[in-house]
Amino acid sequence: MSPRYRNGANQAGTVIAIVADIMALILGLWILMYLLDANRANDFVQFIHDAARWLAGWSHDLFTFDEAWARVVAGYGLAAVVYLFVGHAIAGRIHRH
Repeated sequence: MSPRYRNGANQAGTVIAIVADIMALILGLWILMYLLDANRANDFVQFIHDAARWLAGWSHDLFTFDEAWARVVAGYGLAAVVYLFVGHAIAGRIHRH
């Protein structure tokens, strides 16, 4: 394999890992804001909530705990863990080839 191709693969793997990290960061930030009862009228809080809701659309309300905070932590936390795991697995696979 040529060094030029390998460098491009390394860059692609790095980009994928960074995107996965940012997605997990947004989800983790929303969990933290929810638990700390952040002001939902704030534009930044609303932006993070909207982005997290979109990212965790598949896992939002997946669990039916009685406590709202447990549903948020489990639903959004699961999405964050999946994005980290899958993103870094793909990035590692690209780095190896």
